[in-house]
Amino acid sequence: MDEKTFDRVEKKFLISKKQKKKLLPIIEKNMKKDGYYKSGVLNIYFDTDNYDFIIQSIDHPVFKEKLRARSYEGYDKVFFEIKTKMLGKDYNVGYKRRVLVTKKDYNDFVKKKTDFIEIAKRKIETPADVQIAKEIEYFIKQFSLKPKILVYYKRESYKGENRLRITFDTDLKYRNRNLKFTKNSKDKHALTGEKDIIMEVKASGSYPLWLVNTLSKERIYPERFSKIGKVYELLRKEQNV
Repeated sequence: MDEKTFDRVEKKFLISKKQKKKLLPIIEKNMKKDGYYKSGVLNIYFDTDNYDFIIQSIDHPVFKEKLRARSYEGYDKVFFEIKTKMLGKDYNVGYKRRVLVTKKDYNDFVKKKTDFIEIAKRKIETPADVQIAKEIEYFIKQFSLKPKILVYYKRESYKGENRLRITFDTDLKYRNRNLKFTKNSKDKHALTGEKDIIMEVKASGSYPLWLVNTLSKERIYPERFSKIGKVYELLRKEQNV
């Protein structure tokens, strides 16, 4: 969890519980459960009042950026990060630049009680922290960004050779009020169909042959899918956002 900047090629697949059941034995044979194998992930997305960045993301531009704060259930800190993605013909390349802060510092910043650069200086872990903090603060001020939507899901994570990583995200829920890093009984489900599991494959190079053959055999193909994009579409239908 201590990386500050990193890049990877990533693809997403919407799969069913039946397909996951077939995949797991092969994945567990060739990969290991990572140190945070099971976790609850809470993301708070920042945007303009008109949701300009989410709308741009839905349009699948070649280049896009988004700002989010991420925390994990039972974890008292927050990853504040700018995520950049460049779309290729058959894959996406994602970059992240992030700073780790306490939940109290995050809350104080959102309430405008403190300066984010000062937070980074106090909690500095690497020399890159302050520079990334400056980028985040500029990004927020330049576009008048605010916390707008919370997205929650349960994640299972596997890691393999050559930085291969496979995750399964289930129980995708959301809300656009009371944006704190906690679950709420009123959170709504975002995926209700048969294919309600989001599998993400992230790698720094080509996929191993066993994975290529398995995906082909099970007829599992990559799809363009955005969690926040899906949630925004649901909110727009509910409230004419």
